[in-house]
Amino acid sequence: MHPLLRYPPEIQLSTLVSSLKGVSSRRLRQEYDSHVRRYLWGGRFWSGSYYAGSCGGAPPTVVRHYIESRQRPTA
Repeated sequence: MHPLLRYPPEIQLSTLVSSLKGVSSRRLRQEYDSHVRRYLWGGRFWSGSYYAGSCGGAPPTVVRHYIESRQRPTA
């Protein structure tokens, strides 16, 4: 997953990521529980890790193009 986010600098990145993972996990389980269950890691939807990088002032259109050009996993 490669989200492109803009968030206030006073919010800690770890708090933002934790919130995004928690909310998305709950929503996906509510809506697609039987499908999602087979892809869980030990009962967890997300791993405990994450990677975050900055775009160093690149225009959002350039970053969006990069994200959209990433290879998508096959299921």
